[in-house]
Amino acid sequence: MFSYRHAFHAGNHADVLKHAILVQILDYFNRKDTPYWVIDTHAGAGLYALDGEWAGQSGEVVDGLDRLLDAPQPPELVARYLRAVQDFNPDGVANRYPGSPALALHALRPHDKLRLFELHPTEIEVLESTLRQLGAPRRQAAIAREDGFGGLKRLLPPPTRRGIVLIDPSYEDKQDYRHTLQAVRDGLERFASGCFAIWYPLVQRVQAHEMARALERLPVEWLHATLTVRKPSADGLGLHGSGMFIVNPPWTLHEELRAALPWLEKILAQDEHARHTLETSARPAAGSPAAARPRPQSQDRAPARAQKRSPSRK
Repeated sequence: MFSYRHAFHAGNHADVLKHAILVQILDYFNRKDTPYWVIDTHAGAGLYALDGEWAGQSGEVVDGLDRLLDAPQPPELVARYLRAVQDFNPDGVANRYPGSPALALHALRPHDKLRLFELHPTEIEVLESTLRQLGAPRRQAAIAREDGFGGLKRLLPPPTRRGIVLIDPSYEDKQDYRHTLQAVRDGLERFASGCFAIWYPLVQRVQAHEMARALERLPVEWLHATLTVRKPSADGLGLHGSGMFIVNPPWTLHEELRAALPWLEKILAQDEHARHTLETSARPAAGSPAAARPRPQSQDRAPARAQKRSPSRK
């Protein structure tokens, strides 16, 4: 469906949850020298102007990233994400928002690979321009103009046998829920040890709940986090939260989310119905390193956001 443009939603509360988790996973993979691949099935434009035509009109960043910028003592998972955003805004004003491709490219070492799928005819042109702007070597980052659900099959398993697969379609088409579940099942048959990160919206559609429950029945190790920021609207429309389901998650992710989710709930809450959940197929045992390690409080300063700006017009 070519009507969807992620720029309209760039930096909103769903992006905060998705990208904070993605940055943590990338950081974890970088702790070993062995190369890995990142595969993004629905890449989007890669980098977004928060003062541009699309994000400037919606203003969704105000209830997402903007709320984090001046919040005190972010947990490490959030602080790491804010540092990554800051790296794309060296002037200290957060006017550019990095999507998943930009965040992945920022984290990759020279021997790691990035493989991107995008079908939208405009988005892929912007994505190609973004990669050139960021200086991505062609042998490291490649874009395929095709359906990521189908294209994923031919890339698994990656030659390195280490990899992260991000699946985050728009879900405007209700079939995306079924396609996402099938992509994970097929992917695990080819790449059982892979880390699969699945984002999905919390909306009043039965398909979203059915997909989440089906993912939890997979015979694999998984972690499931959700963040609700407001009460669902009476008309059943709109996004009141989002979820991230991670198959074969980093062992450090559960404890980092335990520290981060209550903080994010407090900072991003739009009403008294804000809440979070965190479930896992294998909780760390009492006394294990993950359970015992104290969580540091970061003092890093995030980039500021301009208080006033006029949306630019193309």
